[in-house]
Order: sequence, then structure tokens, then C-alpha cells
Amino acid sequence: MDAIVLAAGYSSRADAFKMTLPVGQRSVLEQTISKFEGICSKVIVVAGFKAELIEEEIVKICYKNAFSFQIKCVYNENFHQGMFTSIQKGCNEVKASAFFITPGDCPLVKKETVQLIAEHKGNVVIPSFQYKGGHPIKLSNQVKQNILETGSESNLRAVLNSFEKEYLNVNDPGVLMDIDTQGDYHKAIQYYDSKTD
Repeated sequence: MDAIVLAAGYSSRADAFKMTLPVGQRSVLEQTISKFEGICSKVIVVAGFKAELIEEEIVKICYKNAFSFQIKCVYNENFHQGMFTSIQKGCNEVKASAFFITPGDCPLVKKETVQLIAEHKGNVVIPSFQYKGGHPIKLSNQVKQNILETGSESNLRAVLNSFEKEYLNVNDPGVLMDIDTQGDYHKAIQYYDSKTD
């Protein structure tokens, strides 16, 4: 399997460049990427805004970790047009028959959850906590083709609407915890610290 990690956004609501903020001993981006260890053979990080900081961060991540997967950073020159262009950019790099998509700012998902999603069959597999869908989602090659054939002004939801969705209930609030604001970041730190005490 491959994974696409979306890290091209402006971080505009976070008052900081959130991908490099620390969560424990790792950055947000490193925490997110690390969950695919032993599950994926390639992690594709799509950069856009401040791409040079993402590239520097990936160099540090590779230096610190002996991950079993390859990390490939790709630049989305159309990142200002929205997230769907980054998803398409990532899909161009996917060679596996199934792949994950996650925003780079979802660092608190349990690795066991990612493993469960990987093992679950379906074109669209979405983890859900207390009946709310979260990330990472797993998609098939067929979905990838539809994403690539859809106009860049569309969005992922529109593409997924033509597929049956498999919701996988997990005991993992991390699937819903992304970091959009400073408040989210402080909540993430508290949650992380409570899990590692």
C-alpha cells in the first residue's frame, strides 16, 4: 500500500506552520507519517505553501528514523486552488492497488487503527469514532482513476459519492483530531500527554 499525506495548506487558522509544531518528541508531520510504518511501502507527502519547510522537515524525519517505507515529497504548484489539486498530485504518484489519504495534521491516530483500516475490504474505507467519520481513509485503484479523471475544481466528497463507503468503527478519538487552530493544538498536546503518561 501507499499513503498520501497532504501538507500543502496555508495553516492560516493555526497562527503557526503546524506541520513542524512538536507533539511529544516528534513534529506533527513526523507523527502522522510514522503511523504507516510496516503497513505502506511508500508515503507521498504533497507540499505547497512553504514547501521548503516541508522538504527540510522530511530530511530531518529520514535522518531520525529508519522507516521501512520510502518518503517521496512532491510539490503541488496549484495548491492555492484547494485540497483536491493536492489529492490529484498525490494520486499521480500512487502505484499500489490501494492507498491511504490523510491530512498531515492528523498526528494522533493509533497505529493499530491504521492496521485495521488496511485489512478492511472496500473501495472506500473510513474510520469512524462515535459514528463520525475521520482519517486516514483507504481508497482503491478504481477510486484513484476517478479522482484523476475529475476536474480540479471538484472535491473528494463528490468523487466518493459514487462509491459505496465502508465505515469502520474504531475506539480511537485520534481519527477525528486534526490541528486547525491553536486550541486544537493545545488539545492535541493534552491528549498525547495523557496517552504517554
